[in-house]
Amino acid sequence: MSLPSRVRLLVAALLVASAPALAKGPTPAAPAAKAASQPRDKSKAGSLAPYTSVEGITEYRLDNGLRVLLFPDPTRSTVTVNVTYFVGSRHEGYGETGMAHLLEHLMFKGTPSHTNVPQELTQRGARPNGTTWLDRTNYFETVPASDENLSWALSFEADRMVNSFIAKKDLDSEMTVVRNELEKGENDPSRILSQRVMSAAYLWHNYGKPTIGARADLEHVPIERLQAFYRKYYRPDNAMLVVAGHFEPQKALAEVQKTFGRLRKPAEPLPVTYTEEPTQDGERLVTLRRVGDVSALSAVYHVPEGAHPDFAAIDVLTHILGNAPSGRLYKALVETKKASSAGAYNFQLHDPGLLAFSAEVREGQSLDAAREALVKTVEEAARTPFTPDEVGRAKTALLKYVELMLNDSESAAIQLSEWAAIGDWRLFFLHRDRIEAVTPADVTRVAEQYLKPSNRTLGQFIPTAKPERAELPERVDVGAMLEGYKGRGEVVQGEAFDPSPANIEKRVQRAQAGNLKLALLPKKTRGEMVNVTLNLRWGTEKGVWGKSDAADYAGMMLMRGTKKHSRQELRDTFDKLKARVGVDASATGANVSLEVPRQNLAEALKLVAEVLREPAFDAKEFALLKEERLAALEAQRSEPNTQGRIAFSRALSPYPKGHPYYADTLEESIQGVKDTPLEQVQGFYREFFGASQGELAAVGDFDPEALKKQTAELFGDWKSPSPYARIAAQPYKTGTQALVLETPDKANALFLAGQGLSLRDDNPDYPALVLGNFLLGGGFLNSRLATRVRQQEGLSYGVNSSLSAGAMDPVGAFSTFAIYAPQNAAKLETAVREELEKALAKGFSADELEKARAGLLEYRRTGRADDGGLARTLAAYLYYGRTLEFDAAFEKRMSELKPEDVRTALSKYLDWKKVTVVKAGDFAGAEKKAKAPVPTPPSP
Repeated sequence: MSLPSRVRLLVAALLVASAPALAKGPTPAAPAAKAASQPRDKSKAGSLAPYTSVEGITEYRLDNGLRVLLFPDPTRSTVTVNVTYFVGSRHEGYGETGMAHLLEHLMFKGTPSHTNVPQELTQRGARPNGTTWLDRTNYFETVPASDENLSWALSFEADRMVNSFIAKKDLDSEMTVVRNELEKGENDPSRILSQRVMSAAYLWHNYGKPTIGARADLEHVPIERLQAFYRKYYRPDNAMLVVAGHFEPQKALAEVQKTFGRLRKPAEPLPVTYTEEPTQDGERLVTLRRVGDVSALSAVYHVPEGAHPDFAAIDVLTHILGNAPSGRLYKALVETKKASSAGAYNFQLHDPGLLAFSAEVREGQSLDAAREALVKTVEEAARTPFTPDEVGRAKTALLKYVELMLNDSESAAIQLSEWAAIGDWRLFFLHRDRIEAVTPADVTRVAEQYLKPSNRTLGQFIPTAKPERAELPERVDVGAMLEGYKGRGEVVQGEAFDPSPANIEKRVQRAQAGNLKLALLPKKTRGEMVNVTLNLRWGTEKGVWGKSDAADYAGMMLMRGTKKHSRQELRDTFDKLKARVGVDASATGANVSLEVPRQNLAEALKLVAEVLREPAFDAKEFALLKEERLAALEAQRSEPNTQGRIAFSRALSPYPKGHPYYADTLEESIQGVKDTPLEQVQGFYREFFGASQGELAAVGDFDPEALKKQTAELFGDWKSPSPYARIAAQPYKTGTQALVLETPDKANALFLAGQGLSLRDDNPDYPALVLGNFLLGGGFLNSRLATRVRQQEGLSYGVNSSLSAGAMDPVGAFSTFAIYAPQNAAKLETAVREELEKALAKGFSADELEKARAGLLEYRRTGRADDGGLARTLAAYLYYGRTLEFDAAFEKRMSELKPEDVRTALSKYLDWKKVTVVKAGDFAGAEKKAKAPVPTPPSP
C-alpha cells in the first residue's frame, strides 16, 4: 500500500534500523577526538536568538555550526533527545559499504566518561536506538522528563559526538553482530529483490548500495578507516539536535550551550558528495532465484530529489496507484486475481530518488500476466486523467498522517531527521502545504513525466529505436524556497499528567453503560486526542469448539465493508475523521482500538458501532481476503522464524484440535482458509456477536457523560444470542524437548527455549521473577544474556528473555529468544544455558539489581504515560476486577526486593532440565559450508 513519505521510509525494503551495540570497557580515545573536545571560550557564548520558528518548533544555531531544534510538549511525561548526523551510506567510499551503519553500532560502545552505555540508559528507563539510512544517521533516547535526565542525555550525546572509543576490540565483536543482521535480511526474498532492483536502477550513485553494506567490506574493514570516517563526519557543524517533549526551553537551551557549545568546529571543511545519476536510457531487467514460496514483482522509476515541488504530486500519485482497495494497481491486479497483493511507495531523498511499485503472485497465478498488468497500469496511468475523487482521497489520507505525527512530539522529533537530511526540517511543513495544493492535472503531469518505459527498472530489456528519456528538472534552492516561511499556528497544548497509579486512580471514573463496564480518564492532551479501547466477550468452550477459523474471518471481514459503507468508504470516512482505528475478533470476543480528536469522537464511535453491528460480509471482499491470507501464510513456509515459533507453541500447548486456544500448524492454517466458506463466517457472527459482556476504557480529551450516554445508545440493546462463560487456561505441557527444523537457503536461524510455569501474576514471587527476568534478558542490551551472547561473543543481533503469568489462571511461561548464524547453534545454546544456570546458582549483585530495578520501574511508569496503553490496561483491569492499586502494590513489593529474594524466586521456578529448545535454520547448508575450503583473505 502507499504510505506518506516519512512513514513509508520505515517500511521501505532497504531500510536498516539498527539496534545499538553493547558498551564495553574503556579504550584510549583517538587523539583527534580529544582535541575536538577542548572547551571553547565561554565568554563568547551568550544567549541564543531563534534562527527560525515554525508551528511551535524553534531552531537555534550554535557558533560551532550545530543546529538545535526545541519542540516543547508539556503533555508528555518524557523528553526525547535526538541527534542526527548528515552522513549515511550515500557518503561511503569504495570498500566502505556498511561503514555508516557499522559505526552506528560502535557508537554504543562508550567513551572514557560513559564506559557502560546500556547500563546508564537502562537505569534511567530510557527507550533508545540508533538508525542509519541513505542520507543520515541518528541516535535518540526518550527518558522520563526531569532536568537531571535531560542534562544527562545532552551531556552523553555531546560526549560521544567526539570521544567515542571506536576501538578494534569492539569492532571485532560487533562486526559479527552486524553480519548476523545482514543474514537476517537475506531470509526475505522480497527484500533482496528490492536491493537488486535498486542496484540496477543506480549505475553510479550510492543509493544503489544497501545501507547494511557488503559482507566482504564488513568483514575486512580496518579500524583506522572507521576512525577516520568518525572524525570526518561526527562534528557539530554536520549535526542537528532535537529536544522534544516535557522540558523548559530556556533551561534546555542553557544546557545545550553548556554541553554541545563546548565542542569546537573542526578546521577541515566538510566533504561534499557530487556523484549524479545520469538519465536512464532504457528498460533494465533483474531476475532473482532463491528459495521461497510466493513470487514477487518490483518496478522502480527515477524521480527528482525530495525537496522538489513535484514531489507533492508524486506522493499523491503513489497513493492513488498503490492504495488498497481503491488503488488502480489493486483493481488491476488483486481484484482480477492476477496477484495476491500490490502496492506502491517512494524514496524521498536528498538526491533524486525512486517511485516504486510491487506485487506478490501466488503459485498458480501467471507471473507474466501480473507483470504485464503492473507495467500497463503504471505506464498508461496518465492516459486516464486522475479524478478529483482519487486526488482528494489520497490527500486526505496523507494529511491525516501528517497531523497525527505532529500530535506526537516524540515521533516528530525522530521523523524530522528525515526531512533535515533531505535539505531542511521545515520541508516537512512546506511539503504538507504543497500536498494540499495538488490538483488532478499535477498528478497526471508527473505520471506522464516520470512513468516511462525508458525510466523503468523491472526485469527486461527491449531495444528501442527512439528512446524516450525522463529528464529530471534542475535542482532547487532550498534556502531560497524556504526564505520567510513561517508555517501555521501552534497545536493546542495539553496538561502535564502524572502517570502514577495513585494519580490515575484519583482521576479515573468507573461506571456502567448497558452491559458494558466503563473506565473513563478525561485529561487535556496535545491536539485534543482521545484513545478508546473496547473489548467484547462471548461464547463458551463448548459453543465455540471447532469454530476458530470462522471466528477469525468474521473479525477480518468487519473493516471490509458494512451495509451502509463499502470498504473504501469506511477508510475514507475514518481518514476524514482523522481516526486511527483497529478492529479484530476471535472465537472468544472482539477488540477495538480508536484514536481520534475530541471533536470527531462521537462520529468515529458511531462508525465503529456500525462496523461491529452491520457488517456486509460481501462475497467479493471475502474472496479477496482469502487470497491475501493464503499468500501471507504460504510465504512463511520456508521462514525459520515462523516455523520455529509454531513448533515451540505446539510443543508447550495442552489444547486439543478444536479448542479455541489450539495452536495450528501452518498447513492447518492454510487449509482452514481454503475450507472456510462465507456461510460459516456469517453463521458465527449471527450466533455469537453482541455486547452482552464487555469493557470500554477511554483516556484523553473527552466529555465522560457524553461518552457514557453514547455507549449506552450504541451498544445497550445489542445482545449476544449465545451464553458467555470464561474459558479457563490450562497449564502448559512439561518435559524437555529438543526440536530441530531445517529451512534451506536461509542465512539466519531462530533459537527458542522455554518452559511453562504454574503461576499467577498476584503470586508473591512474581515481582521477584519479573525483576530477575529483566536482569537476565530484558532492558536495553544490558542484560546477562545480551552481555554474553551479543557483546562478548558476537553471536546474535537480538537476544532476550521473557516471563509471563496469568491474571486469572495459574498459567505462565519463561522463554529465551535469539537469531544467529546456523553454524553457531551449539555456541549459542551453551551461552544461554550457562548464563541461566549462573543466575540461578549465584544470583545478582546488589549494584546490578539496584540499577535494573530503577530502570524497570521507569519503564513501567512511562508505559502508563502512553494513553493508548493505559486505556488497554484500564479495560483489562475492569475484566480482572482490578484497579491501579494492583500496580502500586506490585511496584512496592519490587522496591523492597533483595538480591537473594530474586535468586530464590528464579531457582524455585526455572530449571534448564525442564526447558524445551527449538532451533530452525539451514543447518545442513552451514555444515556444508564448514567443510568447504577457506578462502585466503585479501592483503591489507
